[in-house]
Order: sequence, then C-alpha cells, then structure tokens
Amino acid sequence: MTPGTGVNVYAAATGGILPRLQSIPERVYVPNSIGNTVSVIDPNTFKVLFSYPVGVEPQHVTPSRDMRWLYVDQGNTGNLTVIDPRTGRIVRIIPNVTDPYNLYFTPDGTKAVVVAEDNKRLDFRDPTTFKLIKSVTVPWPGVDHLDFTADGRYLLASTEYSGMVVKVDTVKMKIVSHLYVGGKPIDVRLSPDGSVFFVANQGLSGVSVVDPVHMMQIKFIRTGVGAHGFAVSRDAKLFYLSNRIAGTISVIDPFKRAVVKTWRVGGSPDMMQVSPDGTQLWFSNRFSGYVTVVNTKTGSILAKIQTGASPHGLCYFPQPGNISLGHNGVYR
Repeated sequence: MTPGTGVNVYAAATGGILPRLQSIPERVYVPNSIGNTVSVIDPNTFKVLFSYPVGVEPQHVTPSRDMRWLYVDQGNTGNLTVIDPRTGRIVRIIPNVTDPYNLYFTPDGTKAVVVAEDNKRLDFRDPTTFKLIKSVTVPWPGVDHLDFTADGRYLLASTEYSGMVVKVDTVKMKIVSHLYVGGKPIDVRLSPDGSVFFVANQGLSGVSVVDPVHMMQIKFIRTGVGAHGFAVSRDAKLFYLSNRIAGTISVIDPFKRAVVKTWRVGGSPDMMQVSPDGTQLWFSNRFSGYVTVVNTKTGSILAKIQTGASPHGLCYFPQPGNISLGHNGVYR
C-alpha cells in the first residue's frame, strides 16, 4: 500500500444516492441488543414505524456490498437475518455463520469478513453464499472492528480486550503485523487520504493515529471518556467520534488530527450514522433505550426516539456511495 496519495477514499460516498437505490425509502434500522429486536424508524417524522424480533443479541445492521440487502449480525445466534430495504421487512435467515458479531466486505468484493469476536477469529467467507473460505485466528481477545487500506490489500482490526491492533493481508488471509496501543481499542476508520488509520480507544479516552506501513502510533488525540465509534461527514472533511461514558461527541479534523468541537449530548452515544444530506448525525445510546439525532452544524439535539433495550449498531439506509464495506454503513 502506498499511503498519502492525495486521493479522497470517501469521494464516492460524498455524492448522490445511486439511481438503483433512489426508489428505496429512507429508514433507520436499530438493533436492540438486549431487546432482541430491530426497530425501523422513519427519519422524516422521527417515528418508529414498526419493530420485530430477531435472533439473540443483534449487534449491527450491515448493508451488503452491493447494497441490495441488509444483514442483522447476531453473534450469539450464529445466523444472519436478511432485511429487504425496499419493504423494511425480514425476507430470510442465513444459518451457520459462526459468531457474527460484526460483518465487513473487502473492497474488491471477493470476500465477506465475519468478525467472530467470541471465537477470536476473522472468518473470510463467500460474500453471497457465506460459505467459509478461511479462518484467521486472532490470538488476542476482543476482535470487533476494522477498516481497509485504500487499495483493499490489508485490513486493520482492533482487539478490544487486549489493547492490540492487527494488520491482516486480505489476499493471503493471514496476520502480517500487530501493534500494541494499550487501553481498549474499538472502532477503526481510514483517513480520507488513505495514509493513516484512526482507532477509537475507549480505555484511553482518545484516538490512536496509526501508520499502517510501519505499524506505529504517530499521534494520540485526547477526546472524551469512553471514545467509541466513528462517522464521517458528508464532505469527508470531518470525523465524528462518540464518547460513550462522557456523553459527548468529538468533532475531529482528520487532516489536522485535532478536535475542533465538542458537543455535549448526554446519554451513552455508541455507533453513529450521518444522514444522506449531511445535516443530521444519528446515534444509538447503548445504555439507554433511545436514539438521538443532532444537527451537524450546531450539535443541538433534534430528537430522542425511544426504541428498545440497548440499541447498538444502527444503520441509516440508503446512503451515497458506490460500494458498502459493511459494519453499520461504511461506504466508498
């Protein structure tokens, strides 16, 4: 990988929604991890349209790489529940997908990466049939979030309970390097120019900036207590970071690698999504039963929407972008 090419890796995700997706109604899908349900919200009215039961402990709602389907990742069930975003309803169950805590897709579309957290593995699978291709054992506990290099050749994954991040070759499907950053690394996001990774560190209350070529931490950005999940502004000039314990959102300039604003929003902000027009930031409150919507210009709260117990990896869909890399909606 050649970093710092000057090409914005999020450029495709800053434009309009693809024509084939324009007929899909905008909805926000909220997996309630303790409630074992998914709540479907109309973002135009801030109202829950309906909720339905899914498998035990749903964690994230993940768009397929081609954005045709949404998958509910259910680690304790070993299934993926498939939602048709045209109706917002369940259409089928994909069984025998071991421990799908999180789900990603390689940028070239050849593999799905199932994050089997409890089994300490990354399972590379066929992205359509989910047949296992190869398992990569991660010898540190808590593997849970990742992102890909600009060329897609490598991924960088966090291991929440060991303070380690691991670099994996997505072609050879093997670990090639690792780095101890300490604390509890959680979400991972590639910088807009593709040169570094930002790793939210819940244990150290900030962000580790990691050089993936030399596998070294080059900076630490202090944010707030419980730094947890990222979202990218629609113009890709800002990163939003949830501080789950502090009840704040840090607005980060990824080019200056510094916090430029802090919004006090209360609750326990967790996973986040930006609305297609970029004016709203949506986030689940993990230790409460509601979702918060804030204005991305001012940080003011627009709505609090009751959902279910322990809302987690919500997905606002559809979104601009050519492909989905998975998680709760990461696009390029």
